Amino acid sequence: MAQQHRLNHLAIAVTDLDAALAFYRDALGLHVERVETVEREAVAVAFLPLGDGESEIEILQPTRDDTGVAKWLAKHGPGMHHLCIQVADIEATLARLAAHGAELINPQPVEKPDGTRYAFIHPKSAFGVLVELYQLPPTA
Repeated sequence: MAQQHRLNHLAIAVTDLDAALAFYRDALGLHVERVETVEREAVAVAFLPLGDGESEIEILQPTRDDTGVAKWLAKHGPGMHHLCIQVADIEATLARLAAHGAELINPQPVEKPDGTRYAFIHPKSAFGVLVELYQLPPTA
């Protein structure tokens, strides 16, 4: 049986979260579900669900200048930062990618406090796109 994959989110990196929300929330009319600070990644994130709520836009603003997102912004300016694909088995997906020669930023998944596990694939291996994999925690 083929593994199920789906779009979890698209992340947009910005230098001014309020200005970005003036466009995405106010002008475009998207609902902001919540805004939170993710200390581990040193970003403030606005979550804007789309459609049935199974995918979303995440708007990222770095909270420090020494982070990966801040460095990316300094080099590229605001824009699409990464694509996140939700997978059923992140270890199997990482093993498959490694077997195909993909450069993994995270060879082992990182676990968030809520049990979500994630890993990034280097853009060199994904035709210039930073790809994040997500495995959601099992539901009770």
